[in-house]
Amino acid sequence: MSVIISGASGLIGTALASALRDRGTRVTRLVRREARSADEISWDPAAGRLDADAIRGAAAIVSLGGASVGRLPWTRTYRETLVRSRVEGTRTIVNALHALAKNGEPVPALLSASASGFYGSAPGVELTEKSPVGDTFLARLCETWEAEALRAEDVASVALLRTSPILHPRGVLRPMIQLTRFGLGGPLGSGRQVWPWISLEDEVRAILHVIDSRIAGPVNLAGPVAATNAEIGRALARKMRRPFFLPAPTPVLKLALGTDATESLLTADARVTPSVLAQTGFAFTHDTAEAAIRDLDL
Repeated sequence: MSVIISGASGLIGTALASALRDRGTRVTRLVRREARSADEISWDPAAGRLDADAIRGAAAIVSLGGASVGRLPWTRTYRETLVRSRVEGTRTIVNALHALAKNGEPVPALLSASASGFYGSAPGVELTEKSPVGDTFLARLCETWEAEALRAEDVASVALLRTSPILHPRGVLRPMIQLTRFGLGGPLGSGRQVWPWISLEDEVRAILHVIDSRIAGPVNLAGPVAATNAEIGRALARKMRRPFFLPAPTPVLKLALGTDATESLLTADARVTPSVLAQTGFAFTHDTAEAAIRDLDL
């Protein structure tokens, strides 16, 4: 079995590639330079260049590329980069899949990254894969991103990986760890907003589950038990044995980070439910955010 990964050098991509290799799967990485080894394929998503011959025979392509949403603030230029980096990469992969199909070749399944931010902010609503798109910047970005991936539906199985913020030192916890270490941890906004979350271990296991179960359509990659921003922050503070008391009011967050990033990432209230994973028999290693944080090496 062979799997191709774009974004293989990122947090999720690195862990996924390792897990696939551990179970005997051949992993090939898409790289934006000349290939230097047999496990690399050179491509240029900005120019729309990916040789269809290079992806022939793969069972799946996992598309994880895109500029980091964790880089703040989101200036107008960077917002354009966030969209362009996702659309160009996805479009290039989809075009290569269509080229294979045109030649009568078997076409790999496409697992295309998206985000739980697809749903925007919907306080008090349980959000399943059937819920509508939200109205934040990140929601609109995800809608555009997913639409590009779904162009491959006529030739390939397409899964949309609506990933929640990863509870990891290199994920959503990175700035929170820095603040907490200096005794500055506290609720962001009201702290009562529900944050979708997932551990890195369960993120990777869920992607493997999607590949193995041949799941198509949107899949919420989110922990099964909801947690508020304050609950996640307090769990982190307990893990680090530091205080948790200094709130960051919403107006201050918007002034420092911008309205789009604040409303999309920090103050959005989204109770995202992993319905498809539950219906297809996936079992989480970390059922709660506190359990995920407790297992971290900080």
